[in-house]
Amino acid sequence: MFQNFQKLIRKHKKHWLTIAFVLGFVVDNITLNRVDQLFDNFVLTSYVLLAMGSLLLLYAGAAEKLPERMALKARDYAPLVAQYAFGGLFSGMLIFYGRAGSWYESWPFLLVILAVIFGNEMIRERSQRLIFNLSVLFIGMFSYIVLLIPVILGKMGALIFIGSGFLALIIMYWYVKTLRRIVPKFIALHQRAIVFSIGFIFALFNILYFTNVIPPIPLSLKEIGIYHSVVKFETGEYRLTYQEPPWWAFLRDSDTEFHIDDGGNIFCFAAVFAPTRLSTEIYHQWQYYNPKTEEWEDYSRLSYSIAGGRDGGFRGYTLISNYQEGKWRCVVETGRGQVLGSTVFDVVPGVSSNLVTRVE
Repeated sequence: MFQNFQKLIRKHKKHWLTIAFVLGFVVDNITLNRVDQLFDNFVLTSYVLLAMGSLLLLYAGAAEKLPERMALKARDYAPLVAQYAFGGLFSGMLIFYGRAGSWYESWPFLLVILAVIFGNEMIRERSQRLIFNLSVLFIGMFSYIVLLIPVILGKMGALIFIGSGFLALIIMYWYVKTLRRIVPKFIALHQRAIVFSIGFIFALFNILYFTNVIPPIPLSLKEIGIYHSVVKFETGEYRLTYQEPPWWAFLRDSDTEFHIDDGGNIFCFAAVFAPTRLSTEIYHQWQYYNPKTEEWEDYSRLSYSIAGGRDGGFRGYTLISNYQEGKWRCVVETGRGQVLGSTVFDVVPGVSSNLVTRVE
């Protein structure tokens, strides 16, 4: 039975790699919760170490640096373990980076996941597979380290990102150096391609960060809404007032329309999760959509400080009082302009009726 299973693995090897990758993705969606929790980081660190260890075993087996029986098992099963680790690592990054910004802004990780699946199915040549595996490992490790370091230090920003990136680069350098001891001729033969791939990934991540494509990790937007009033009690609770939605929109608990005849202020309330120990400034960028230019125009940028640790996120709000009829939005972002999320609403003629409240 065991021999038949081995034959099945060899026969459908390229498909099993994709299955193992997807399995890691599924497990993460069940187990991962918070980026600052010990268990979550234990899982993600285990994925990195598992991927690194299994690749070393794979190439040690291929170079016959292991006993014959162990080498055979390493060649058969190490790729499966590596792909499972890659799947878990990338799904974890997709989960946490996706929470840090709008899901459509997490397209780099969606693209990488599709590329890994495509590579598992199409790449067969040994040298291409080596470069592919090392590239995927570096992407996953880089993504995790630049997420982890702000959690450890309780700080975030450009210098933290750059330092975290160089730490990932140093670890990758020593890893490739270790791999070279196992398959020296093979690594030397493809050294230029490996250096180019890792260097390209390093440069690309920095470009994506400084052009604000990468979301503001490790922050994440838990809630955002527009309200007629926001009142904070001494207990720390907030009373939010909004117009009662129609019966078919029973899940809506904020305003999508604000009646201009009501007067008063328009409030944008948001809850932003930050890891324990991390404090930073959050900005609400109020914007008006100009129908003549068909572009969003900045109206007001207001800020407040947040502190990490609360599961539901640190709650805060800003308000505007001078507004005009039309389409508006409130964008929640960092000081560098990295977007956590936004909400769009309309200012329309009329008077609101049936205002309701909820306590947050």
